[in-house]
Amino acid sequence: MKIKLLLVDDETEFVDTLAERLEIRSFNVSVAYSGKIALTLLKDHDFDIVLLDVLMPKMDGIETLKCIKETAPLIQVIMLTGNATVDNAILGMKNGAYDFLLKPVETQILIQKINAAFDIKNAQNKRITTAKIENTIARRGW
Repeated sequence: MKIKLLLVDDETEFVDTLAERLEIRSFNVSVAYSGKIALTLLKDHDFDIVLLDVLMPKMDGIETLKCIKETAPLIQVIMLTGNATVDNAILGMKNGAYDFLLKPVETQILIQKINAAFDIKNAQNKRITTAKIENTIARRGW
């Protein structure tokens, strides 16, 4: 099963290049060039991981992150930025980001982070499924 990624960044050249690099490595990549487009795609598609730029016009990465976590809390979000500040990193992590990486990021490091975030998402899904099964068994008195 391919990991489904949504890459969100207003820098089209960066997005297109990174998407190509990740697709070559067997990821299923969709792209959005703004936070608003990303939120629209999230309504219609089931993504595992979002790679999200911090600094974007109109709707920045932190605002987009908050909306993602409100609508799809199990999606893991990795924040990317070329203009790192400690405040942005802290704000991102407080709002549910899995990790915060500086651009340009080495592809191998990014892949490791994506795989680790995917493992966390899978573990959360398993816990939810187990809890539902246990709840059903308890209600039926099996």
